[in-house]
Amino acid sequence: MRLVVEGASRAFGGVWAVRDVSLTVEPGELRAVIGPNGAGKSTLFALIGGQLAADHGRVRFDGDPVERLPAHRRARRGVSVVFQAARVFHGMTVLENVMVGAHATTRSGFLAAALRLPAHRRDEREIRTAAMVCLERTGLADWAGRAAEELPLGRQRSLQLARALCARPRLLLLDEPASGLRAAERERLAGLITGLRAEGLTILLVEHDVAFVMRLADRVTVLDLGRVIAEGTPAEVRARPEVVAAYLGPS
Repeated sequence: MRLVVEGASRAFGGVWAVRDVSLTVEPGELRAVIGPNGAGKSTLFALIGGQLAADHGRVRFDGDPVERLPAHRRARRGVSVVFQAARVFHGMTVLENVMVGAHATTRSGFLAAALRLPAHRRDEREIRTAAMVCLERTGLADWAGRAAEELPLGRQRSLQLARALCARPRLLLLDEPASGLRAAERERLAGLITGLRAEGLTILLVEHDVAFVMRLADRVTVLDLGRVIAEGTPAEVRARPEVVAAYLGPS
C-alpha cells in the first residue's frame, strides 16, 4: 500500500502540533518518523490512522483520499495500528484479544453472528487459526489461554502487534513500539519488524529510540516543532546538522 500525506496540519488551542507535513511511503517500505518530544510525531501518527482529523491537508492510500474516513473505515482498507500505550481487552484471554483484530474483516455479518450460522462458525474457526499463527510469531503462543491483563508490559506490546497482524494489514502503523522494553525484548521486536518488511508489508514506525530506528528503517523523516526538517536514508539523516542540533545532540 502506498501512503501519501500532503500538507497535513493540526492545531490544538491555536498551537500547531503538525504544520504542512508531507511524506510518501512506498509499498514495502519501512519509513520511520523521529523527533524530540513535542515534535508532532504522535499527532501525525493519529492523522494517518484516523484517530484525529486534520485541519488541512490530504491523506491518501493507494491514490484514494481517506482524510475524511474514521479509523474503523481506514482499518477496513488494510490499516492496522499499534499504539504506544498497551491496550488490552480485560476479561478476555490473550487468544481472544488477538482474534478481535480480524473481526472487522470477516465475511459474515452481524445477523450470521447473532444466529450462529455456519458462515459465522467457519469465520470463527479461520480467525482462531490465524490468531494462533500470530501468537506463535510474536512469541505468545504459550500465553494463549491466559487473561490478557496478566501479561507483563513487554508481552502486552507483543499482544497488540499480534492483534494488528491478525487483521492482515497492508499498512502497519507502529507508535513507539520499543518504548519501555528490555534489551532482549527490543531485539525480538526488531527481528519481527525486519521479517515483516522482508515479506513486503508497508510499515510506518514512529519512534523516539534513534538507534532502534537507524538499524531498521529504509528512510527516515525528522520532525521538529511540527515541521519536517530532514528526510533521507538513515546515514543521510545522521549527517544533517539541523538534525544533530534538534535531536541527536553533539557527537
